[in-house]
Amino acid sequence: QVQLVESGGGSVQAGGSLRLSCAASGRTFSDYAMGWFRQAPGKEREFVAAISKSGDSTYAGDSVKGRFTISRDNAKNTVYLHMYSLRPEDTAEYVCAADAYPGITLGTMTFEYDYWGQGTQVTVSS
Repeated sequence: QVQLVESGGGSVQAGGSLRLSCAASGRTFSDYAMGWFRQAPGKEREFVAAISKSGDSTYAGDSVKGRFTISRDNAKNTVYLHMYSLRPEDTAEYVCAADAYPGITLGTMTFEYDYWGQGTQVTVSS
């Protein structure tokens, strides 16, 4: 198993930036592909971005493409979500997740991930 703890959330004005971190403990971090999802009140959980085990492949959802990037540092057992040009509609709880059995393509669906963190809140004001 792997345990995931997110940090870095907070309140920011539109156009601002934040960096979220997700620290992993337990099994070997580099065994997992990682993803970020978000969930706003009253909405379904939405895919944000994913990264391969080695970090050489990434994918971002259409709503954040060009504004958010995902990276990881396997030596620090941490995955990051770099968020730029934030908008009020980015307001949500952001959750990181670990995929223990990654396929050829990066997972974008919640059922493809095996372990989840508790989340960190991001609030963007206009």
